[in-house]
Amino acid sequence: MLELIKEFKKTFIESFLNLIPILLIIAGFQIFVFQSVPDDLDSIVFGFFIVIIGVTFFLMGLEIGVFPLGNSLSSEFLEKKSIFWFALFGFALGFSASVAEPAIIAVASQAQTITNGVLDAWTLRLIIATSVGTITAFSIIRTIYGWSISKIIIIGYAAVLLITYFAPREIVGLAHDSGVVATNVATVPLIVALGIGIASAIKERSVLRDGFGFVALASITPMISIQLYGIFVLDDGFSSQIQYVVNEVDGKTHYIGGFSVIKVLLDLLDTFTNILPIIVTIVLFQYFVIKKPLPNISRVIFGFIFLIFGLYGFIVGIKLGLFPIGESIAQNLVIMNNVFFIYLFAFLIGFGTTMAEPALVAVIKQADKMSEKQMNVKIIRLLVAIGVGMGIVVGAYKIVNGDDIWLYIAFLYMFAILLALFAPKDIIAFAFDLGGVTTSAITVPIVTAFGLYLAINIEGRDPLMDGLGLMAFASISPMITVMGYSILVEKFKNSL
Repeated sequence: MLELIKEFKKTFIESFLNLIPILLIIAGFQIFVFQSVPDDLDSIVFGFFIVIIGVTFFLMGLEIGVFPLGNSLSSEFLEKKSIFWFALFGFALGFSASVAEPAIIAVASQAQTITNGVLDAWTLRLIIATSVGTITAFSIIRTIYGWSISKIIIIGYAAVLLITYFAPREIVGLAHDSGVVATNVATVPLIVALGIGIASAIKERSVLRDGFGFVALASITPMISIQLYGIFVLDDGFSSQIQYVVNEVDGKTHYIGGFSVIKVLLDLLDTFTNILPIIVTIVLFQYFVIKKPLPNISRVIFGFIFLIFGLYGFIVGIKLGLFPIGESIAQNLVIMNNVFFIYLFAFLIGFGTTMAEPALVAVIKQADKMSEKQMNVKIIRLLVAIGVGMGIVVGAYKIVNGDDIWLYIAFLYMFAILLALFAPKDIIAFAFDLGGVTTSAITVPIVTAFGLYLAINIEGRDPLMDGLGLMAFASISPMITVMGYSILVEKFKNSL
């Protein structure tokens, strides 16, 4: 117990330090650019404090329960020597994690709201969940057989580009954002743990080269499936049916009535309900297919309890702190009518939220811990954060100018594919996974709010076509920075 308290204290301090860049960016803009204090300052500060607590519990839950459980499940299924059951487990896990993913629910609900019901939230969630489940099953098979992930990723992104060209423009931003948020807080830790577990258990496999790639593929497939849905299911008059309804991006942004024991318990129950399908999937396969009790069951239970409290902290803190300040700053920037500050904030908020992103920190540390190659955690986080900042600047530029998203997406994806042809083979899957991991619990809400409110407040912009899509830019750019850096390092080594 004493060891657990020490670990909690260490993680809390680390989480606080990770959030400092966001606090400095927001405070700097409020003091030096807007020269005002935001409304509900006490609520926003309290929200940030709860986010720190949430991040701490979340990281503890991953370390205590989720990552060890993923490694254990991989070993058990490999011992059973049944690829069918392992792949079926992968589908069930990917589906249940995605259908319960809070970020997917939020994006699908936003799409339904701003299109006045033309796009159905439940249909979108089922499409995304089925896509993630299918590709998780395929990724398990790929890792077992050692198929080249770099070739599969390149083919996947080429397919995304081609389909994006033919898809209705109204659905492109939504599809790309859906692919990005499909790999979020509930999904990423589990599928990363599975991939690392398989690669660690098979002697011929490399953790970096073979264990990663699950997240990248889980991002690609929803982009493809939602755009195919737009091409083949939605009729030609789709855009004319849309009557935009733009209210609050999140109707529960503020806890107006304050906190009460009943409210907290109900929200915790809601959070538990979100991850219940994942727990049910694991228990069913563990006891009825593997036919063994869960190893270290007390640690697994503790891990999931920590995870529930962590997710609850995210949700409450985001509603009280991150989402409102994102909306407020976006509105103030539009009122100022100064594009320099829009782009500056876009870069800084992308950089700051990424440096604070708990899923990113957890995955890089896990890669460093489990792989045969030593990773420089600080440099990788910095590269990813710079990439996200640059990506959001590109996305903000597109919104300000009202350009076609396909041109930007096409250029960035083709550049990423080109780099993948020259990057060290061991880093490709890891780099593409980082693009999906970084758009998680902290980054998604504040960046989504920023993009939507820019589109809402700039005359002539469309919230569906222009406001959505920022997360796609935030996802692809870190892949470019990480692979670009790895190519330069490799060339420098070879020249010595």
